Amino acid sequence: KTSVDIILIQTFSDSEFIIIIDGSTEDTGTILDRLASQDSRIKVIHQENTGLTQALIRGCNQAQGEFIARQDADDYSYPQRLELQLAKIQSSPQIGMVSCSTQYIGPQGEPLTIIQRSESPEIATQELLHARQGPAAHGSVLFRKSVYNAVGGYRPDFYFAQDSDLWLRIAEKAQFASLSQILYLHRREINSTSGVNRAIQLRFGE
Repeated sequence: KTSVDIILIQTFSDSEFIIIIDGSTEDTGTILDRLASQDSRIKVIHQENTGLTQALIRGCNQAQGEFIARQDADDYSYPQRLELQLAKIQSSPQIGMVSCSTQYIGPQGEPLTIIQRSESPEIATQELLHARQGPAAHGSVLFRKSVYNAVGGYRPDFYFAQDSDLWLRIAEKAQFASLSQILYLHRREINSTSGVNRAIQLRFGE
């Protein structure tokens, strides 16, 4: 519930909050449905388990706004994240997506490494295209829906590394920018998709 709460108290609040419940068997659905009945910004979509990529495609297709921001279930966005990322992407029509410095944390919240990218959109874009230095975390990104649609969005062929595939196609059409501030916490779990399938993800990424 922490991930949901932090989106609801973002300093930028003129937004819709689409939550995809991808076949969850827990009480999560009931809790989120109750929250949606109390806050008109929340839209909860229940579906049979189809995997992350299909859930992302459905969520992005449902989005009505000019910009789409990601948030993973176990991660945390600082309250100013959306406001600062929107300001950055709106500062130049050439910027198609924005990330931010990200603190990786362990299962109990213990601090691990910090991932940062260049503040220069020109440098960050080149490093993404040619050195595999993309956004610090999948959930840290905000992008233009028009650019997302123009490049074909998430592709279902990529069950893993769907984010790397999308970022590379966006970077061929628009610039990638990153904020120096740490605005996102990404939790690493041993049993997470990344933990269990790391070798497969790397192959997809290549």
